[in-house]
Amino acid sequence: MTKAATFQDPMFHDEGKAREALEAVRWPDGPICPHCGSSDPDKLAKVEGTKHSHRPGLYYCNDCKGQFTVTVGTVFERSKVPLTKWWMAAHMMNSGKNGVSAHEIHRNIGVTYKTAWFMMHRLREAMSDAKPGPMGTLGGSVQADETYHLNTSKRAKGYKKGLSQKASVLALVDENTGTVRTFHINKSMTAAKIAEILFTNVERKATLVTDESNLYKVLGKEFAVHQTMNHSGREYVNAGGFTTNNVENFFGVFKRGMRGTYTFCGEHHLQRYLTEFQFRYNNRSGLGVTDGERTAIALKGIEGKRLTYRPTN
Repeated sequence: MTKAATFQDPMFHDEGKAREALEAVRWPDGPICPHCGSSDPDKLAKVEGTKHSHRPGLYYCNDCKGQFTVTVGTVFERSKVPLTKWWMAAHMMNSGKNGVSAHEIHRNIGVTYKTAWFMMHRLREAMSDAKPGPMGTLGGSVQADETYHLNTSKRAKGYKKGLSQKASVLALVDENTGTVRTFHINKSMTAAKIAEILFTNVERKATLVTDESNLYKVLGKEFAVHQTMNHSGREYVNAGGFTTNNVENFFGVFKRGMRGTYTFCGEHHLQRYLTEFQFRYNNRSGLGVTDGERTAIALKGIEGKRLTYRPTN
């Protein structure tokens, strides 16, 4: 289905349909009070009336005597942007592997560039996984590799030589599930920082697959098996059939998107961009996820998160 045909769906034009679609995503089994957690249908009532003097989609909880809508307790809370435009922005972000620029969001849905930029960061916050499980379970293999971003082109005006002048990124790919997990490492990449990430995210019974970097020589002994590739000798699949091609393919998609779509991002925002590419990779069409399903999965993550221009108290 083309993008133009997709945007004919009523939820992209009718605010009531957009709210119903969001309620179906967030509350598949019926509304839940975000204040007290009550889900008793006899205690929750939708506020309705012919005068429509209340907020659209307003519910009342008889347990805690509180009022709420589907956006309360989410990254959409207190947003003045219509839900139809939130759905459009979320779909545009999730319908291409290289992402979409805030300028394109701004032009297509009719909001200011500043609003589009902040909307995208809220959606990236929704894409984050607060409680990820361990990788490499059941003795599977996990590919690990590092790359560098920002200040990498020698033709750039402010180019400075040395890895310490670049932003460090570590990625892990679980070969069993085909999913990736990314980490922006502040300042320089060290074995100690990599160790902390590996030991808190990867099962010790897993097979660790890396290149021949010295960063992994000692760390690899902590896992059941450590397989390496001699990339300097043009070895990309070792004698045991192990490779780091999956994690390098992810880096390729990430870098093409950052250079071609986003052009630039400050290092303090880098983890959010990594989260966006990680989410799309983990919910890609190769795993049987459609654009519409990917968008719905992204909006399921809006709950329990807030992102404001200024830190909340």
